[in-house]
Amino acid sequence: MITSEHLSRRGALGLAAIAGLAAVLAPRMSFATEKMVSDEIKKLYGDKTFESGKIKLDVPEIAENGLVVPVNVDVESPMTDADYVKSVHVFAEGNPLPGVVSYKFTPACGKASASTRMRLAETQNIVCIAEMSNGKLHMAKANVKVTIGGCGG
Repeated sequence: MITSEHLSRRGALGLAAIAGLAAVLAPRMSFATEKMVSDEIKKLYGDKTFESGKIKLDVPEIAENGLVVPVNVDVESPMTDADYVKSVHVFAEGNPLPGVVSYKFTPACGKASASTRMRLAETQNIVCIAEMSNGKLHMAKANVKVTIGGCGG
């Protein structure tokens, strides 16, 4: 164990330099990848197939500031007891964690729509999955170009 009594000034500066370097490099090394997003989706849904359509994923094409990127999701559904959106999951392929947000819906919601703001560390794909009450899955994907990073960039 190193105590302050045994730590020289040179040793303290060396430890501070290593800690600073780790703080700068660690976030960059831990960003999710496209494969990590695929793995997360596979955990949720296995090898089920995804249909396109029904999801309107509204994100800016270019985000001038990655700190606050608006994300709006609308899923086309009658929202009746027999046919409704059960859940919506949003993933980001370049953030520290692949899963960003999940929403649960019931027929009482009347509309499967949600909005949020997320941080995007770099230019990346946003993937949205909607699970319907009948078991069908829909997917939408959009690319957002980030000019100023939001997660440490």
